[in-house]
Amino acid sequence: MGNVPLYEAKAELFRTLGHPVRFRVLELLQDGARPVHELLSEIDVEPSNLSQQLAVLRRAGLVRSSRDGATVLYALATPSVAELLLDGRRILATLWADQQHLLADLRDSATSG
Repeated sequence: MGNVPLYEAKAELFRTLGHPVRFRVLELLQDGARPVHELLSEIDVEPSNLSQQLAVLRRAGLVRSSRDGATVLYALATPSVAELLLDGRRILATLWADQQHLLADLRDSATSG
């Protein structure tokens, strides 16, 4: 990635985050490492699909895996991933609040106009 402009690297990061299963995995891992079977019980996907998405997250450096006997555990690679998810939640809350204010203004203007 040394020759890739920073803006392209950032865009690739957000493309990686732009898949619902991958995003859900990251959300579930915010509370700590989890085995694959727990992730499967929380996400309605085929095991092969989850495996594929975990591989994408691993290659991107967003998660790491380790073994505990026969169990494979996945964890966020850095706390910064959880911070990014929280920032995304904050942005959405702001956008939704702004939309609610706009809707209220539209309703008020429709009833008074």
